[in-house]
Amino acid sequence: QVDRYLYHLRLSDDVLLDVMARFQAEMVKGLGRDTNPTATVKMLPSFVRSLPDGSEKGDFLAVDLGGSQFRAHQVKVFADGKQSSQLESKFYPTPKEVTQGNGAELFDYIADCLSDFMETKNLKHKKLPLGFTFSFPCKQTKLEEGVLLAWTKHFRVRGVQDTDVVSSLRKALQKHKANVDVLALVNDTVGTMMTCGYDDQRCEVGLIIGTGTNACYMEEMRHINLVEGDEGRMCINTEWGAFGDDGALDDLRTEFDRELDLGSLNPGKQLFEKMISSLYLGELVRLIILKMTKEGLLFNGKVSTALLTKGKIEMKHVSAMEKYKEGLSNTKEILTDLNLFPSEEDCVAVQHVCTIVSFRSANLCAAALAAILTRLRENKKLLRMRTTVGIDGGLYKTHPRYARRLHKVVRRLVPTCDVRFLLSEGGSGRGAAVVTAVARRLAAQRRRLDAALAPFLLPLGVLREVKDRMRAELEYGLKRETQANATVKMLPTYVCGMPDGTEKGKFLALDLGGTNFRVLLVKIKSGRRRSVQMYNKIFAIPLEIMQGTGEELFDHIVQCIAEFLEYMGIKGARLPLGFTFSFPCRQASIDKGTLVGWTKGFKATDCEGEDVVDMLREAIRRRNEFDLDIVAVVNDTVGTMMTCGYEDPNCEIGLIAGTGSNVCYMEDMKNIEIVEGNEGKMCINTEWGAFGDNGCIDHIRTKYDREVDEGSLNPGKQRYEKMTSGMYLGEIVRQILIDLTKQGLLFRGHISESLRKRGIFETKFLSQIESDRLALLQVRRILQQLGLDSTCDDSIIVKEVCGVVSRRAARLCGAGLAAILEKKRENQGVERLQITVGVDGTLYKLHPHFSRVLRETVKELAPQCDVTFMLSEDGSGKGAALITAVAKRLHNVGQK
Repeated sequence: QVDRYLYHLRLSDDVLLDVMARFQAEMVKGLGRDTNPTATVKMLPSFVRSLPDGSEKGDFLAVDLGGSQFRAHQVKVFADGKQSSQLESKFYPTPKEVTQGNGAELFDYIADCLSDFMETKNLKHKKLPLGFTFSFPCKQTKLEEGVLLAWTKHFRVRGVQDTDVVSSLRKALQKHKANVDVLALVNDTVGTMMTCGYDDQRCEVGLIIGTGTNACYMEEMRHINLVEGDEGRMCINTEWGAFGDDGALDDLRTEFDRELDLGSLNPGKQLFEKMISSLYLGELVRLIILKMTKEGLLFNGKVSTALLTKGKIEMKHVSAMEKYKEGLSNTKEILTDLNLFPSEEDCVAVQHVCTIVSFRSANLCAAALAAILTRLRENKKLLRMRTTVGIDGGLYKTHPRYARRLHKVVRRLVPTCDVRFLLSEGGSGRGAAVVTAVARRLAAQRRRLDAALAPFLLPLGVLREVKDRMRAELEYGLKRETQANATVKMLPTYVCGMPDGTEKGKFLALDLGGTNFRVLLVKIKSGRRRSVQMYNKIFAIPLEIMQGTGEELFDHIVQCIAEFLEYMGIKGARLPLGFTFSFPCRQASIDKGTLVGWTKGFKATDCEGEDVVDMLREAIRRRNEFDLDIVAVVNDTVGTMMTCGYEDPNCEIGLIAGTGSNVCYMEDMKNIEIVEGNEGKMCINTEWGAFGDNGCIDHIRTKYDREVDEGSLNPGKQRYEKMTSGMYLGEIVRQILIDLTKQGLLFRGHISESLRKRGIFETKFLSQIESDRLALLQVRRILQQLGLDSTCDDSIIVKEVCGVVSRRAARLCGAGLAAILEKKRENQGVERLQITVGVDGTLYKLHPHFSRVLRETVKELAPQCDVTFMLSEDGSGKGAALITAVAKRLHNVGQK
């Protein structure tokens, strides 16, 4: 009979799955900037960005307003590896004149109680951080600020709504001369999650089921449109009690729910809470029993005055009636106290009503919680997720069957989540202290992190200084009397012309500049259908050859050429060849290049000081299979400029920003004192990687740069390159990560074996980690591939470190380029320079921000230069062929 009567309170799994889907839609609405104003589930950002990591410690105060009593707490947190804390509390009543009075009286009362508590505990002399648990919906813009949106529960204090409750508390505390520092405003639900998070690091959901009901969880920042930034996570206080205030649950609300709502202090508000929380369930049971009695289904139709009195049945009565063994006798006693004279059937029926009402509460709560768990799992892109839900609240704790029902239904609705339910110890007071402790830890960490990264943030004044010093070094390299001691060598390339479109023929190109070596056949057509066709083959250079003897290296190169000629079927032809040799060379003519010194990990013996063209010719002679006409030895930077110059005659600068870093440009012959003649121009290979080797930029080098330099193959050499090129950026990041880990700011202070390995942090990882499209979850995966077990907070720090290092590289590179541009502008004697820079290199091409930061820096430091950056297509291959073709053309013109 009761089942039929209360049919609408029984919810099937299909209905619950539908409620779950509706709640998920409300969450999305609440998170959106445009949809939030009309959302019922407000999804309030709490500005709690991090869970406890076990390193928190110290003495904290907490005050807790929101329940039937006001509480003051002293919490000692120990960083003893056991996640232990000690809580001492004092309870104060919250009289009606305080909960229904005005704001000034409320905050004076809080300050008064706290002063009394501090007096009792002898804490007046200490300045302690305080966490304020305020269990009402607040809009926060930072952790220590919160504007009250609306009172809930039995509170109706005038003049507080739409004001910042923290500043009201601070004023009251100042008046009472209380020596405290309010660091955090915490919702009780968030406090519950943090308390449990202190004991179990998997805890990322908080749930309250008591006088009120609410849930919070850790949401990805990228989904929270209400807060700037998309890094990391933040705890969202859902304020789910208002779910259904827009009518979304009207089909599930019964006549009893409507009657209860109409008689409440806030009709039409907090409708979901009124179907779940203990404040209303007793009243719901009373309304149902009253109607059943009026219809003659209970107590022979006799209604007592007590049954007509609102609030006569409370949650404690419902819990007592539902107890396993003594439930029936409790029911009889409670009903008799209400002047109802129940039969045994009446007692069984009323007990059943209680069961159905509390069961519906657990079901609805489970459906909304399942929606949150599903969202968490989808955010993490996991098929199956293990997590912990921290729970507090009288209904969950004291009702004999509620917890089991809730657990069972949640597991049925989300079988892909392995959920542990953890009861909060010390409640929201301990939670507020933990939030405050985490906030203090993060603030201290932030200060130390800022101190470590500050030397990488180069202000504009410092960059101008770098530009001026680079300019001075360029001049030293061009002058005859200073060139020998100059660090920026300004090597003449004997490339004296740019392509004019008449180049044609077949050319071979060799490209040696890294761990791979390429041989290319390039066919150039001139005239109206001018084009460049390329065929190439890539060969690896083993480490033992890179670091063996010069003879072995060049024999390997010639063997690769032989294979390619065989492969292309052109072994008999004596083709003109351009040799891209991407290492510093001193040239006496276009086909003579003396190696100044190896870079990029090469160490082959008996090569430095030798002519690399002669070494190549010797190796070809030794093999005695084919002959080639070696026309030009080319630097890859010059090749880059030539490739772009073929497309755009305005291109007179070449820039490489990749494994290495270098620039070349067309200089007026009259300024190149180390080469005879004053007419025309010649391309200068600056070899700017060695800028600073004389100590002129030591003031901007960090301790991490020194570590990288000392551990490199060429200590003290190529200092600018080691701050700007792809080969070293990952290693700088690794050194910073080691230092931050030693300071306890990363990876829980544990330096893993993989982090100790030099070179593990390749520059490609920087590009991947800094990608805007990459969620922190993927950053964690990259770090896991490197054997680094990182938390979400670790990932944020690693991403920040990568960003700071690559940004400095781009800005330093921009400062150097600005010096070249200003020199070009002065050479031409123009107010405004229009010029194109040909660019190549993986750092420029593949890093998500490097090219943009470089361009912005150039604009700031060379405002009178309008620069077009043009991506080079295969400068070292196509460029070498074009230089060879131009050299052949100029040679033929000279002969004629």
